[in-house]
Amino acid sequence: MRMSRLVALLVSFMTLISAADLPTKKWLNLVAIKTMVAAAENEAEKRGVQVTICIVDESGNLLFLQKADGAGLNTIQIVQKKARYAALYGRPSKAGADQLKGGDLQVLAFPDAFPNQGGLPIKVDGQTLGAIAASGAPSEVDEAIAQAGIDALLRRP
Repeated sequence: MRMSRLVALLVSFMTLISAADLPTKKWLNLVAIKTMVAAAENEAEKRGVQVTICIVDESGNLLFLQKADGAGLNTIQIVQKKARYAALYGRPSKAGADQLKGGDLQVLAFPDAFPNQGGLPIKVDGQTLGAIAASGAPSEVDEAIAQAGIDALLRRP
């Protein structure tokens, strides 16, 4: 009887310790995606540009893709590449463009590398949750549109 109580107590204690060691993880849910998209759309409209908007998770998997009526068909592929780069490398896609502009050609050999401005990682508490990108306007405008989405998510003015 005592032995079974001791075993039960030991198993309960081990379960509590194991559960305490599990990390918590944040992710991009539908509300977060809709918040970012609405802000990005507003920014694009304010700037008078037609863009394709893409949001991916931290592994570069597609969560959202929307092409404005006036955006080119090529933007569908480009925007996904910008977003994947930002998510997988945890840095803006402009970093790859700057690297290439500086003469560093190795960026062209990186898997899923796309050295073109407009994709930004979505980071919360130092953790990359995914990325948002825009394509169809000049690259600096694409990035500003993506930034508007992140700002809305993080409730920045």
